[in-house]
Amino acid sequence: MSKVLVTGASGFLGGALVRRLVHDGEHDVSILVRRTSKLTDLGDAVDKVQLVYGDLTDPASLEQATRGVDIVFHSAARVDERGTRQQFWDENVRATELLLDSARRGGATRFVFISSPSALMDYHGGDQLDIDESVPYPRRYLNLYSETKAAAERAVLAADAPGFRTCALRPRAIWGAGDRSGPIVRLLGRTGTGTLPDLSFGRTVYASLCHVDNIVDACVKAAASDAVGGKAYFIADAEQTDVWGFLGEVATRLGYRPPTKKPNPKVIAAAVGVIEAIWRIQAVSTRWSPPLSRYAVALMTRSATYNITAAARDFGYRPIMDRDRGLSAFLTWLQAEGGAIELTRQLR
Repeated sequence: MSKVLVTGASGFLGGALVRRLVHDGEHDVSILVRRTSKLTDLGDAVDKVQLVYGDLTDPASLEQATRGVDIVFHSAARVDERGTRQQFWDENVRATELLLDSARRGGATRFVFISSPSALMDYHGGDQLDIDESVPYPRRYLNLYSETKAAAERAVLAADAPGFRTCALRPRAIWGAGDRSGPIVRLLGRTGTGTLPDLSFGRTVYASLCHVDNIVDACVKAAASDAVGGKAYFIADAEQTDVWGFLGEVATRLGYRPPTKKPNPKVIAAAVGVIEAIWRIQAVSTRWSPPLSRYAVALMTRSATYNITAAARDFGYRPIMDRDRGLSAFLTWLQAEGGAIELTRQLR
């Protein structure tokens, strides 16, 4: 039985991956957590894993966590837009470099990194339709998250070596039952309160979303493959999503009114400029996520769909959760949690 370490287990994806690994029963699972981490969403799985208390920025705790580990799944990251450049660099880049080093010295043979297509979104870019992994990194990034995820991904791929296979998986907008703070549930929360404007500007915006079960299955398959070394892979649902149509459908089924306010693009651009200036103030940027940003606007106005041929070829990736079944379970869970408005009420 191989020994596995998962970071980010208190989060949506990390928690789902831990539950899957425990259910499969083929791994001895450890998770790196803080003593303040909330692990209730792990359910019964929390009693079947080893808790290693520590922090990704602390080399000593990483050495303890990776000792004797065979496979590392690195899911933890600073993902929202709240924080300083130093915080993003420490938590997304430096932490990944430290974990890579500890994993290698601890004897790990596999390192699976959860990256993001945001690492390829150019500040001045536009639509990216059916792109594959040949697309280069941009010259200028949209925000600190995009920049530091790209830097961490590069570090992971560069660390690949015989006996230490590394790869990066790039899911976008992971969604599904159990999502308490991701982009889809945040958008639904704002839709429910009537504060989300229609930013489609009359266009149909397409996106390749990724159901949580699909990226979890991709993680497991990638870790078992000998063909992934030093490569990045897009991971996506089988269906391409009309972003604003999808939001409208889900909002209606939750009893919310779909977004109807259609702002002037020039007004939005001006507002983003003002907000970005304010969020350069550290006292602001460390406490709140911006209400609107260039990155958020890009996600909602640029089409982005991904070719998953490489993942299918190298480790047999096929989406195991389809849109209808995933959406049904997601809506049932949301309603049991009191709806998206209640779920996102305390998010900053």
